[in-house]
Amino acid sequence: MNRPPAAETIPAGVVALGDYEAHARARLDDATWAWLAGGAGDEITQRANRRAWDELMLQPRLLRPLAGGHTRVELLGRMLAHPLLLAPVAYQRLVHPHGEIASALAAAAQGAGMVLSTQASAPLEDVARAVLAEPGRGPLWFQLYLQPDRGATRALVQRAEAAGYEALVLTVDAPVSGARDRERRAGFRLPPGISAVNLAGASAPASSTTGPGQSALFDGLLHGAPTWADVEWLRSQTRLPLLLKGVLHPQDARDAVALGAAGLIVSNHGGRTLDTLPPTAAVLPRIADAVGAQVPLLVDGGIRRGTDVLKAVALGARAVLVGRPILHALATAGAIGVAHALRLLRDELEIALALTGCADLTEVSRASLFEASPR
Repeated sequence: MNRPPAAETIPAGVVALGDYEAHARARLDDATWAWLAGGAGDEITQRANRRAWDELMLQPRLLRPLAGGHTRVELLGRMLAHPLLLAPVAYQRLVHPHGEIASALAAAAQGAGMVLSTQASAPLEDVARAVLAEPGRGPLWFQLYLQPDRGATRALVQRAEAAGYEALVLTVDAPVSGARDRERRAGFRLPPGISAVNLAGASAPASSTTGPGQSALFDGLLHGAPTWADVEWLRSQTRLPLLLKGVLHPQDARDAVALGAAGLIVSNHGGRTLDTLPPTAAVLPRIADAVGAQVPLLVDGGIRRGTDVLKAVALGARAVLVGRPILHALATAGAIGVAHALRLLRDELEIALALTGCADLTEVSRASLFEASPR
């Protein structure tokens, strides 16, 4: 049984996001840890995400005017205090009783954005009510998986609009779940009382009978997999800006923009879908080159330091999303842990900006990255 912390306090010695991991591991049972920490297959992509940020080196410039600097950034017509958002992570009550509500309150307190998962373990309306009136909060977006029934998808979208969500994030890189070996070995199952409450009452994918020699996946489940036509339909169903999450190919990025996507999230699902996908840090500049600076790009996958955030901006991102480390902080100390984790990232970003000679994020570019063999 997962045990919540005895008191909502930051443990001694936690001075960076990575410090939360061991504390979270001590509080979570083996099966839940396998769900949270694991990736697809041999977890090569998951490790590559982190390694790719580590391998990028920064190129500082000296003696530049820095007084009055800041981390503000414009995103979808809003000015954010900093380029940090919480990634959509399902079932957060698995790691802390207050789950998504705690994460949302912490994000609001720190001026960070939050993307609520379709598979959240708290009603989307409850999360919105908890934070919409908070002054200085960041954007509140709703992540969407297209449902087999368009009526169910439309109902979710209408609920999100009515509740006050400001954008939809359509995840497009997971028509099926990845082969997550660590989860399967641990026998992970959702415990009683934890479920995707926002999908309650939604119809399951229609079952189909497959004949000899047919594939249960290709001849069954994937008959309901979303296509570009579904993206176009969804765009017509909502007044909210639509971002596509899971983009890794430049042509897919161009196609998404052509269909009216307001932004793109470069993501390999944290290494949880298809193993041996490229790390997001390697893909990000290709997507940026494909769509240009006018299309806001976000990126996730392996972000652990303020220097990673600066590198992401240098490669073309407007903002970043952070997933697993936020759940580590949530498991350790609830809302105060998440708020502390976000503050650590923002402080590190400010330090990185100052030490590379940038007063704000508009001064960050690919020239902020060291080239071993300059052109």
